[in-house]
This record gives sequence, structure tokens and C-alpha cells, in this order.
Amino acid sequence: MRRELKKRDIYLKKLIAFQDTEPVKVVTGIRRSGKSSLLRLMAQHLENSGIKTDQIIEMNFESYTYRSMTSDSFYEYVKERIIPGKRMYLFFDELQRIHRWEEAVNAFRVDFDCDIYITGSNAYLLSSEYSTYLSGRSVEIKILPLSFVEFLYFHGLEVQEIQSALGGDKKLILDKDGNQYSLREAFDSYVSFGGMPGIADVGLDQEKAMILLDGIYSTVVVRDILERERREGVRQIADPILLRKIILFLADSIGSTISVSSIGNVLTDEGILERTGKTGTPSAHTVQAYLNALLESFFFYEIKRFDIKGKEYLRTLGKYYIADIGLRNYLLGFRNRDSGHAFENIVYLELLRRGYDVAIGKVGRAEIDFVATKTHEKLYIQVTQSMLSESVRERELAPLMNIRDNHEKIILSLEPGFDSSYEGIKSINLIDWLLTAE
Repeated sequence: MRRELKKRDIYLKKLIAFQDTEPVKVVTGIRRSGKSSLLRLMAQHLENSGIKTDQIIEMNFESYTYRSMTSDSFYEYVKERIIPGKRMYLFFDELQRIHRWEEAVNAFRVDFDCDIYITGSNAYLLSSEYSTYLSGRSVEIKILPLSFVEFLYFHGLEVQEIQSALGGDKKLILDKDGNQYSLREAFDSYVSFGGMPGIADVGLDQEKAMILLDGIYSTVVVRDILERERREGVRQIADPILLRKIILFLADSIGSTISVSSIGNVLTDEGILERTGKTGTPSAHTVQAYLNALLESFFFYEIKRFDIKGKEYLRTLGKYYIADIGLRNYLLGFRNRDSGHAFENIVYLELLRRGYDVAIGKVGRAEIDFVATKTHEKLYIQVTQSMLSESVRERELAPLMNIRDNHEKIILSLEPGFDSSYEGIKSINLIDWLLTAE
């Protein structure tokens, strides 16, 4: 008996929008972020819409059942289950484990009347080899760990508005037993435990959460980085100690400007990397290969810098954000540290969820945390812990005030201060912003 699935409507709606269209639907994201559950939710939607269960073929290639399957036997397995004259719905989970899977998927597209949905935990799934077969015939749905709103829902917490004793409305969090918590308490839990859906199964217990996050970390590192390279015959990522050092460095440096050479120099000073060549500099190619593997496994995201006045992306010095803030706490320890960068990380992921393209903004010598763009929309966003200090207000406002266009400018913080805007720049409570559905 399958357990009841929690809804992920933001992603399910995207899949439903592409239902019965030609493109292969490709769901990507870090392991354990909910890709398998999303496929099952889509299958349930089809069943509830009147599609017969024998028209739905579901295969999870993490299962031992398919451990020795080749692309040929994969094709034959599906072919035997195709019902002539019926539209079939094919769901393939973690498909990258099948060598030359793309040939079989392309054959299904050509040979059968079918609608195809696949998942993968590595961006290699959408590499040039894949696109050769399905160029222009696939659509990517990028899934992320839980948003703050989803975190509350998964943990059985509900936001309720009550009338404050001082007048006006006040938001509280209620659990299923009627216990009350402040919004800040719930947010602090989110910042500590992160948004991996599995945390909801073990509860907000630090020891259990650490065990779950350790399992996620190990699976990503082994299956999506070390094993993946061996499977492709490329032995660049062969040193688990070096890989962990780079992961720890990036996790400790989220939101900070980083170059490949700066990572290499730190690792060389620690004796992890050897200096190479006549100049005695650490190998940039080695560091870049490890960074690429971490980006491809969706463990980290790289964000480029954009010159707002020059209107061009800059090639140097980007920043990295981790896929889940709970994973960062697992790696570095559950203690209070650089909360400003942690909040930045949360805002960055939320902007991605809301469909924005995101860059760092450069205006003169100053920097804007995020420039978020959609088709007909642009936001300039600064993130800080508090706006109560005059010096902080000046620091956060100055870069935004140097931008001369009319696009919306926002500062997100836990303590926005008494003024809701400063010369047209909005000061918004970060938690309220996270709770605002788009």
C-alpha cells in the first residue's frame, strides 16, 4: 500500500500543462527533492482523469528489478506492455542509470502513441548526447526542495491570522494539535532543517534529520558524481577527499564571490592539491571539473554577475548557493552563522521557484544581491537580517538608489523597520514575502 503523497502543486501544474503534448517531460533536481513523488502525483492525476491503470507504465530504475536492464531489454519490456490502439503514459524514474537510454526513449516516441515523463538527478540527462536524439522535443521541469510554504504544509503547520491585542492582524502558526507558534519559530526551523521532503517523515528532530541528510549527501556524491564519472569512462572525479573539501568550501562560502583559483589556492595551502606547472599554481582544470560535477548533480547553483549599466554579463567572479540550507547545516554543523548569507540562499532558491532568471547586479563599484527577471518583469533585491540600524539602511539602500530605471526595488529582512519604503524602495518582511503566493 502506497503512502499518501503530499502535493507539490507548483510542479504538478507544469506537468499537467504539458500533458498529451509531444515533448518528453524531463524532471530534474537533486536527489530526494521529490522527483519520484511528482511522477506518482502525475500518474494519480491521470487515473483520476479516467486513464486506465494498464495505460500507465511506471519504472523506477533505482529498483533492483531493473538492475541488469540494457537499452534493448528496456525497449522490449515497454513494448510488451503497450496496448494497441490506446494512448500510453510512460513514467521512467532515474533513467540515467540505463546506458544509451535516450535511444530507447526516442524509439518509444516514434513507434508508439505515448506521452513520456522521465526524471534524472544529473544535468548529464540533458547533455549534448541526449539532445542529439530529442533536440527540440523535450521540456525540462526543474524541481527544488520545499519552499517555506511547502515546508509548513509538509509538517502539518498552518498559518492563521488573528486580531492582535494592539489592533490589526497578526499571523500565527498552528499545528494539527492546536499548538501555537510564532512565524519566526517556524522560519527558524526552516533555516535549520531545510526543505528536503524526507525531513517531514522523521519530524523536526536534529539527530534524525542528520541521519537523513547524511544519506542524501552520500547518495549524491557516490551515485551522481563518483559513479557517474566511472560509468561514462571519465575519471576526472576520482578523489572523494578532494570532492568533500570543495563541497565544504562552497558550503561555507555561499553568497561570497569565488573564483576557481581562490578555491585551488585554499586547497593547495591545506595540502589537498599539489601545485603544477612552471608557475607552481594549482590546477584550475581539476577544480573546475569538480565544480562542474557539483553543478551537474544540482548540489550547488552558480550565479553570474550582471553589469546593470553596461547591460552585459561579466565573465569573472560568480557566487554559489547550495540546493538546500539543511544540507549546509549538516555539512558545517547546526550553529548560528552568517545568517545573512543563509537568507540570501533561501531567497535565491525562492526566486528560481517563482520562475525568475537570477543574476548578481553590479552597479559601479556596488553590488545588488539579486537581479530577477521574467519576460515582462524585473526586480532588484537586497537581502539583510535587519533594517533597524541606520548604517545598514544606508549600506543596503545606496546601490538600489544608484539604479535609474523604474523597475521594482525591494529590501527583504526579518526586521524591515518602521518605514515600508525609502524613496520608492520597498522594505518587506522576508517571512511575509516567502508566504506570498504568486
